[in-house]
Amino acid sequence: MSRVPLVEVDLGPGVRAGFSTVGLAVGRGPGGRPGDAVSAFNLGLGLHEPDELVLARREAVAGYLGAPLAWVHQVHGSTVHVVGEPGPGPRPSAEADGLVTTRRDVGLAVVVADCVPVLLADPGAGVSGAAHAGREGVVAGVVPAVVAAMVSAGARREHLRAFVGPAACGRCYEVPSAMRADVAARLPATASRTVLGTPALDLPAGVCSQLEAAGVGSVTALGCCTIEDQRWFSHRGTSRGGPQGRFAGVVRCLPASSTGT
Repeated sequence: MSRVPLVEVDLGPGVRAGFSTVGLAVGRGPGGRPGDAVSAFNLGLGLHEPDELVLARREAVAGYLGAPLAWVHQVHGSTVHVVGEPGPGPRPSAEADGLVTTRRDVGLAVVVADCVPVLLADPGAGVSGAAHAGREGVVAGVVPAVVAAMVSAGARREHLRAFVGPAACGRCYEVPSAMRADVAARLPATASRTVLGTPALDLPAGVCSQLEAAGVGSVTALGCCTIEDQRWFSHRGTSRGGPQGRFAGVVRCLPASSTGT
């Protein structure tokens, strides 16, 4: 695969990071059924495609980063996996929803389709981190846990940069009123309403508030909604004919020699 469909984001000098997209070759599958998207850039294992296709795409993303990627089996919790070795190629190497590494020869990846992907880096210290933050993970505190693990690894909070990626927005993520009340009681920034006025959660806003409370020096949100914006896979969007799949957030601190430092 010669080119990875990906939106790059700025986490500082010497950091390569971005969010993969559905890709351009999305169309109707056999029989004209919408949403089959046989050529979409799905990075999620165990869905509608042979693993070999997905693993090849994951290797292409690693090629973009210029280093092996660490992947994890995500379980909507707050466990952080500290990556010391590249792991078993493009397959999961641990069960976790957060990743941290001090290695510059390894990249980190999380896969999502409406949950919040968060990428972090301290460029000077060479510490990178990533989080998969769904509703349960946000409540459990996976994002503050990643920040704490990065600080323990040598990052400085005021030097940390964070990028909050595409996710279901507060206009679209409709939930029962009791669920909104429960989550908002723990994290007020998540309280929202849909365009129809029904109860909703704004998980990206909640994640941003957690990052700011944790003392992260720079917090940026891409501001894209996976349900509204067809560039991204959306679990909820599949019911409307969108392609099934997962996209990834990836980050790597490059070797100091390649950054001119």
